[in-house]
Order: sequence, then C-alpha cells, then structure tokens
Amino acid sequence: MTTFASHTGRLTAHALRRLSRQPAYLLFNLVQPMVWLLLFGELFRRVAELPGFGTGDYLTYLTPGVIVMTAMMSAGWAGTSFIDDMERGVMDRYLTSPASRGALIAGSLAHQSVVTVIQSLIVFGVGLLAGARYDGGILGVLVVLGAAVLLSIVFGALSDAIALLVRQQEALIGISQFLALPLAFLSSVMMAPSLLPGWVGTVAEYNPVDWAAVAGREALTAAPDWARVLGHGGLLLALAVLMGWLATRAFRVYQRSS
Repeated sequence: MTTFASHTGRLTAHALRRLSRQPAYLLFNLVQPMVWLLLFGELFRRVAELPGFGTGDYLTYLTPGVIVMTAMMSAGWAGTSFIDDMERGVMDRYLTSPASRGALIAGSLAHQSVVTVIQSLIVFGVGLLAGARYDGGILGVLVVLGAAVLLSIVFGALSDAIALLVRQQEALIGISQFLALPLAFLSSVMMAPSLLPGWVGTVAEYNPVDWAAVAGREALTAAPDWARVLGHGGLLLALAVLMGWLATRAFRVYQRSS
C-alpha cells in the first residue's frame, strides 16, 4: 500500500507539473461553464417563478449544476494524456516500470480531482459575484466539491479506459462529446425535477450526473435532507470505485493489442 501511494503521488505530481506549464487549460475548460452560468442564469431567471420549481432564485439553483457539468466535461478529456503518452512511447515505459496499473489510473484520477476542485471553486466564486447565495454554508460547498470530484473520477476513469481501448484522440473526444450533453440534459441540472417530463425524470434517477447535482444542490439549502445527500453520494462513490477498477482492467486489452 505504501508503494502504491508513493507511485500514485509521483504520477500525480508529474501530471500537475505538466498542468502548471499549461495553465490556460483550466481557463479554456471554463469558457463554456461561464456561458451556462451567466447567460443561461439570466435568460431563464424567471423559470424559478414557475409553480413547483422549489426555489426563488434560478442562479442559486443553476450554480451547483454547472459545477457538476464542468466536472463531467473536463474529466472526459482525461484520457488524452494517456494517448499522448502512448504516442511518445511513455506509456510502454510506464508499463515496464515498477509502477502498478492501479497507480497509473489513480494518478490520473487524482490529477483530475485537483483540476475539478480548482474549476469548481472558480464557478462558485463567479456565481457568488453574480448573485447566487449558498445557504448551506461551507459544509454545503464542501459537499458540492465532493460530489463533483466523485463525478470527475467516474468520467475520468471512463475516459482513461476508452483511451486505452481506442488509442486515438479523435475517437476519444467524439465519444466523450457524444455522452456529455445527453447526460447533462437528461438530469435536473438546469430544471427542477418536478418540472421535468416524466420519462426524463425516470432516466435521471439512473444518471450519475443527476446524482451529483441533487446531492450538491440539496446540501446548499438552508435545511438539507442529509439522507438524500448521503444516498446519492453513496451511489457516486460506488460507481467511482467500479469505474476505477474497470479502467485498470483496460490495461490488459491495451497490452494484448500492443
């Protein structure tokens, strides 16, 4: 376990050093979330006045949803680092080194988690400046960060696994984009569950994007339903563990086809 933690730490530090040399990556991935938050927040401001919406301020409702969407979409690019390593021959050197396959995945996911926290805090700050209010306080903010991190692990692991299977940037990006928007719109990220069409509400119950959005939004209320928060958080945690395991197993397919 100590060796695993050491290898994971070194791989994470290496990925973060690479990120520090390209800080524009963080800002680039925040352009679209800023559009959703500021433009949609204003365009659909009066949606919160609909009977049954459940909150009087749409921007406050939307902010945790945008954080969740940002985590998912940013994590969808995680596998591009693996493909870069494959093209430069670095991946094969990793696989012949003492580092375990699990450490390679854990390092990638830890790096993605740090990116998610930074981006989420920026979105929180912009939302606050734009008028959103977080009645759940610091604890609510921490829950949103936790839910966003778990979701980023789910989609980061999926992205890593796809990268190991397809080995092409174009295919990885295409698959990620194909999944991202449908999952976002088949959830309560932008619209209250009570106002969703029946079939969308049914799909949302099995959608990890919705699990993260519901857990975060509930934790930010003045009187959270902690059973609901923990229930959705538990589902995210279980899925994150499963996806991490599957991503590690994808190395076998990669090595067999090398």
